Amino acid sequence: MESLISKYKSLGIADVLHYEKFNLISISHHSTKIEGSTLTELETQILLDNGLTPKGKPVNDTFMVTDHFNALHFIIEKARNKTPITIELIKEINSYVMKNTGGLYNTVFGEVDASKGMFRKGNVTAGVSYFPNYDKVERLTNDLIGFINEKMKTNLSVDEKLNLSFDAHFNLVSIHPFYDGNGRTSRLLMNYIQAFYDVPLAIVNSEDKQEYIQALIDTREKEDIGIFREFMKKQYEEYLLNEIKKFEDGFSSKSGKGFGFLF
Repeated sequence: MESLISKYKSLGIADVLHYEKFNLISISHHSTKIEGSTLTELETQILLDNGLTPKGKPVNDTFMVTDHFNALHFIIEKARNKTPITIELIKEINSYVMKNTGGLYNTVFGEVDASKGMFRKGNVTAGVSYFPNYDKVERLTNDLIGFINEKMKTNLSVDEKLNLSFDAHFNLVSIHPFYDGNGRTSRLLMNYIQAFYDVPLAIVNSEDKQEYIQALIDTREKEDIGIFREFMKKQYEEYLLNEIKKFEDGFSSKSGKGFGFLF
């Protein structure tokens, strides 16, 4: 993995004009498509590049994409400024994600506005997955943040940095601290750690949604973080190899050259 990242950086792929912008558009497209957005990658690009809303698509899908794109810019700025990970930061990430699509939840413990990054006050399930009771959410999230911050104080190898980002992703989505936007928020936390360490940002390919969900389920059931790490490592390797190939093919054509936490 380290050699792939080194090659990616040595080629100067990230320095190509507009590369970062289109890369972030791709991340937003795939992350929101996993959560049900019907926008194609081209429609997502036109929306985020030119502000043109695709015809015949639900307005919520448009909001989902633009909110995620804004959240992505937010976490990159925070990571580059070396902003510490706190509960407040995670809530703020979720508030960006849910800004225009978050609803109100009335519970016996009070109202929860999902657009404000508020923790849930009720129990939730998703498919076959059951998540921790709402009264454990704050403690578990604090424990996770404490673990991440302690790890980030140590001298980590490239593989350890990536594993930390993958572990943070898995554990936050498994706590499921919010009523909505948990997947997007968890993937953004992963991207925050990657941006903090100045390594390429991972994309979970929306075409691999079923394998992604199954990796999450299998990791929880078998209590083996290696399952999710292996899935994410494969996604990451495929992404880097694809970007390197696109760059080299483009250059060639122009130049004529050939629950406890699982950590």
